[in-house]
Amino acid sequence: MSPALLPALLGLTLLLPRVQALTCQSIAVDTVIKISELPFRWTAEKEKPCADGWGCQDVLMLTENGPEVYIVVIKGCTKEKDHEARVIKHRQGPGLSVTSYTRVCRQKDLCNNLSSTFPVWTLPPTAVPGFTRCPFCLSTKGCESVTNVTCPIGHTHCYNGVLQLRGESIHTNLAVRGCMSQAACNLLNETRKIGSLSVSENCDPNAFLTCRRGTMIKMQPNLSQNQVQWNALSTVVCDLKEVCQETLLLVDVGPRSLILGSKGCSKTKTQSSKTVSIHSGPPGVIISSYAHFCSSNMCNNASSSRVLVDSLPRSAPPPPGYLHCPVCVQIGGFCTSSINFTCPNGTTHCYDGLISLNGGEC
Repeated sequence: MSPALLPALLGLTLLLPRVQALTCQSIAVDTVIKISELPFRWTAEKEKPCADGWGCQDVLMLTENGPEVYIVVIKGCTKEKDHEARVIKHRQGPGLSVTSYTRVCRQKDLCNNLSSTFPVWTLPPTAVPGFTRCPFCLSTKGCESVTNVTCPIGHTHCYNGVLQLRGESIHTNLAVRGCMSQAACNLLNETRKIGSLSVSENCDPNAFLTCRRGTMIKMQPNLSQNQVQWNALSTVVCDLKEVCQETLLLVDVGPRSLILGSKGCSKTKTQSSKTVSIHSGPPGVIISSYAHFCSSNMCNNASSSRVLVDSLPRSAPPPPGYLHCPVCVQIGGFCTSSINFTCPNGTTHCYDGLISLNGGEC
């Protein structure tokens, strides 16, 4: 009789040793810094318990462009097989260069302990200037204003593209302009995957919009009558097929009012539109909104709430009625204090409710 059949005949179960689940360092960051700040160091303050059989990973990517470098660091769990450190130069400088480091380990908890760019980066040799000049940019916020740089000798072409990077919590569109030795949209040298990081590029200058980005929250009386400033101090490079958007929401309950604003990118079938909607009109609670979608760089440029306020109906305030209601507008919680308000003539009920908002970085 085969020894392999004996446990089954006897009704026994063989227990295989269980693979110990690992705990790995966890971090996902990307940033643009000066070359002079290299070598760059970081600390992974979070730890992540992995599924049974998974390993720990280190992913590091450096994109160097003149005086600046874009750095991506990803640590966490992965199903990939173990492998020793791999350093790949996808594009060699001087000029634009891309280098990556990946490693997967399972020998112990927190074995993905890379903490600096030392294994990847070395001080580049001094470049001999050539005769070609190219616009320079390395930014996640777009290249609205650029400066020209003298390219190293042998670099006679100007690169203009957007790198899309997706992995863990990395969701970045990196605008890149700089010097190349060949005329091609191939900064990554055919690379599509760096560890858990997916990378792609697009060199169509009209494919990615740059939009103003930011949120605004104002709470003060009479915002349905008085406009407030609405400036966005930062910008963002949108995804493919996204357009710029700006949205305002006004809630006015009489002596108290709130206005929320959002600027950024949006996926929508509408390429260009402006809409003012009055969801609840006077007398009583006023709720109205403004939405603008547009498809050119930085076109979401309204500078005040006037775009909404001027579209609201104007009429003489009605005389006070006989109904008294508590009034309150509160963000991020319940009303802990309110004032008693004599409602205008024509109102017959007190409203008490919650409005849930999401999107637009709210």
